Amino acid sequence: MAPAETAEELAHRLERERVVSNREREFGLDQSLAPFRVGSPRALNTVPLVRGLEEEIIYAPPSKLAEMLRRDELDAALVSVVEVLFSGRYDILEGIAVACMGEVCSVILAHRRPLEEVKEVYCDPASLTSVQLLRVLLAERGLKPEFKPLPSYDFAQLPDYALLIGDVALDLALGPHEHQVFDLGAAWFELTQLPFVFAVWALRRGVDNAPLRRQLREARDFGVGTLDQIIRTRPEYTEDFRRDYFEWHLHYHLGTDEKRGIARFMELLRKHDFGPVHKPQFVS
Repeated sequence: MAPAETAEELAHRLERERVVSNREREFGLDQSLAPFRVGSPRALNTVPLVRGLEEEIIYAPPSKLAEMLRRDELDAALVSVVEVLFSGRYDILEGIAVACMGEVCSVILAHRRPLEEVKEVYCDPASLTSVQLLRVLLAERGLKPEFKPLPSYDFAQLPDYALLIGDVALDLALGPHEHQVFDLGAAWFELTQLPFVFAVWALRRGVDNAPLRRQLREARDFGVGTLDQIIRTRPEYTEDFRRDYFEWHLHYHLGTDEKRGIARFMELLRKHDFGPVHKPQFVS
């Protein structure tokens, strides 16, 4: 009869089994995307949604991914929600999103002067949803500035009003800076008391993509299920920040409240005449 394991031996064995199980799941996912072409931004906030699929993903900024979808160069992409709402050409994969309930940290208006004085906003050219969200938030305050492309990511030359997203926004917010930070997630929640959905999996309509939908759901489940490992092992920023960012500022589900947030966003886009908006179609 084998001697009983000590508590330490049991803990080590369970950790080894967990690592092996995760590697097996990751290997299975990594072989599964072909023949589908799938795109995603390369940013910290998307890591849990492409867990195990990293080597097969086509990485590009959100605006470029939207262009590739329009040209049918991708079968699915993690894109700004407005790309779906404005085009009406895609289905949204049910249950998965990049969303926040309050402060998001990685979508900000950096401003030197008061918001009430804004006449021009310089935007990260990769941004889609963030521009429209900021338009809505400012319009609700009676402000309708002109939006222009941001000429440079050089923080020393940043204009008085600059919309930044993703890791660039985090770099500014977490480093020394002269600007004040207007967090768009916090401002949206203050206005609506609802979550805001920044990105969704957009799927080409009319394509037989049931296997792809299953693999994207499994990748999300794997990423969320191994979030602690992502927090401990990613190189960006500090572990304390990564834990705060993933556990408090972001979430990756698309449920009833998130759909209510999308619906409210659509209402405000229409209210302020910010382009035609199509009812989203969700597929499971």
